[in-house]
Amino acid sequence: MLKQEIKNLKFGLMVGSIWLALLWGIEIFDMLSWDIQLERYGVRPGRMAGLWGILTAPLIHGGIMDHLIGNSLSLFPLVTVLFIFFRKVAWRVIIFVWIAAGFWVWVVGDLGSNHIGVSGVIYGLASFLFFSGIIRRDAISLVVSLIVVMFHGSMVWGTLPFFTEANVSWESHLFGAIAGLIAAFFYRNEDRKPPQKYSWEEESEEEEGNAYWDYRNMESPPEGFKHPE
Repeated sequence: MLKQEIKNLKFGLMVGSIWLALLWGIEIFDMLSWDIQLERYGVRPGRMAGLWGILTAPLIHGGIMDHLIGNSLSLFPLVTVLFIFFRKVAWRVIIFVWIAAGFWVWVVGDLGSNHIGVSGVIYGLASFLFFSGIIRRDAISLVVSLIVVMFHGSMVWGTLPFFTEANVSWESHLFGAIAGLIAAFFYRNEDRKPPQKYSWEEESEEEEGNAYWDYRNMESPPEGFKHPE
């Protein structure tokens, strides 16, 4: 079991590193290419041209210092934890959160607005990890849920328009969190760890199995026989 988790850890670190390298490469390219203006490929609600943003918006940011660094610090650990404990469904969760959050923003977002950044996916992953612990209630999922609360609990305020700045897409945060909740419920039976049995439990079961004598099938009672009352 430990070998598999170490393998998952290495894979999660690799995915997180490649993802961040892609985001930083795109942002640096955007900064050096004055005429391209990648921001126009964000999610623009209610406009057919803005549908492409569902796929491209999480790859685009509005600056390194103001936007990308903060998202990078949140995305990397969440992706790593996701692949450690939920390897089988990790890609499906990422794809669902990515597309669902972007589509819902396109449907209900303010006309004339433009939404960019990977924060919607970040909120989706944090929501998935948190609610998986609440729904599954196994020890590992509950520990992961607790860790998310400890390090990302304040993210809940980012889903409310009253607590976010005017240029922050609270819609992406909110719909990303909702998508993560739905994914946690939908995949609640995936990647479940089998309950661990300790040696003292196995010995107790063996003792209970030998505690009674089936007098119909045996000629003499075994050692330690107790007559059923």
